[in-house]
Amino acid sequence: MLSLFIPLGILILSGLVTLSAVSAHSFGLQLVWVALGIALIFIFTIVDWRSVFNHRWIVGGFYGLSLLLMLAAYLAGPSIRNTHSWLAFGPFTLQPAEFMKIALIFLYANYFSRRHLAVARWQNIFTSFIFFLVPAAVAVRLPDLGSAVIFFAIWFGFLVLLGLPFRRLAVAVAAFALASGLVWTYVMKDYQRARIVGFLYPQEHSLGINYSSAQARIAIGSAGWLGKGYGEGSQTQLGFLSEPTEDFIFAAIVEEWGMLGGFIVIAAFFVLVYQILHIGALADENFEKFICLGAAMMFGVQFLLNAGSASGLTPVVGVTFPFVSYGGSSMLVDMFLVAVVNSIRKRS
Repeated sequence: MLSLFIPLGILILSGLVTLSAVSAHSFGLQLVWVALGIALIFIFTIVDWRSVFNHRWIVGGFYGLSLLLMLAAYLAGPSIRNTHSWLAFGPFTLQPAEFMKIALIFLYANYFSRRHLAVARWQNIFTSFIFFLVPAAVAVRLPDLGSAVIFFAIWFGFLVLLGLPFRRLAVAVAAFALASGLVWTYVMKDYQRARIVGFLYPQEHSLGINYSSAQARIAIGSAGWLGKGYGEGSQTQLGFLSEPTEDFIFAAIVEEWGMLGGFIVIAAFFVLVYQILHIGALADENFEKFICLGAAMMFGVQFLLNAGSASGLTPVVGVTFPFVSYGGSSMLVDMFLVAVVNSIRKRS
C-alpha cells in the first residue's frame, strides 16, 4: 500500500507546490480536487466496486453516457481556448473526454477478459476498433487531438499486450494511418496541422506556432541541476511559458527545482506505474488485470505526451501530466483509477 501511495504523494505534492507558485486560484481549486480524489480512495477501500462494474450493461451504459456528454460539449459547450471540450455547471467545468478514458478502459477490460484467447479474430479487432473510433472522431471535432491520441493508445495497447499477431497489428496500424490521413485532410483545424508541422521543424516559427515549446525548452535548459528556486523561474513567473499549470507544468517544475527535481518526478511516476502493473499481475481475475493494464497505459501515454511536448520530443497536443497538472476532471479520473487499483490490491 505504501509503495503505491508514496510515489503518488510525490507527484501530487510536486504539482501543488508548482501551482502555489504560479496561481493561487488554481492551487486552491486543485486542493479541492485532490481531497475529493482521496475520498474516492477511501470509499473504494470499503465498497466492492466489482459488483457494479462487472456488469456489461453498466460498463456499456457508462461508455454511452460519456459519449453523449462529449457530443453535448461539442454542440452546446462553452468555447474555452478555441475548443468545445467542456460542459459548464455554474463556476465548475467538466471535461467529458476524461471520463471517456475510464469508460474505454473498463469497456476493453470487460470485452477482452471474455475474448482474450480469441483476440486475433477479425470480428474482435474490428469491434474493438469501433469502440475507440467513435469517441476519437468526436474528440477530433471538439477539437481535442490529445484525447483522440490517448483513446487510440488504449485500444492499440490492449491489442499489443494481449499478443495480437504481427500481421494483424500491421493491418490495425494501416487502418489507423488511413483514418489519420482522412482526419488530417478533412477534419483537423489549420492550427492543429501547424503544430505537427512545427514539431517536425522545431527551429522554425519560434515566435509563432513553436513559441510555447521553445519557451518550455528554454525553461528546462536554463534550470541547471538545482533550478532557480521556488517562485523564481523567469520563464514561468514572467509569463513567457504558456500554460505553466497544465500543458507545460513539467517545464515549470524543472525550471524552479532543476534537473534533480525533474528526475525525482519522473522516477516517482515510473514507480507508480510499475506498482500498478505489479498489482495487476497479482490480481485474481482477468477483468481486474486488464483494468490495471489500461490504467498504466493511459498514465504512461499522457506522461510521454506531456513531458515530451515540454522537451520537444512530441507535438503539443494539450495533454495533462497525471496527478501533477491542474484540472478537476483529469485529477478525479486519475484518482478514480488509483482508487480502483488500490481496491484490487486490497482484495487480491
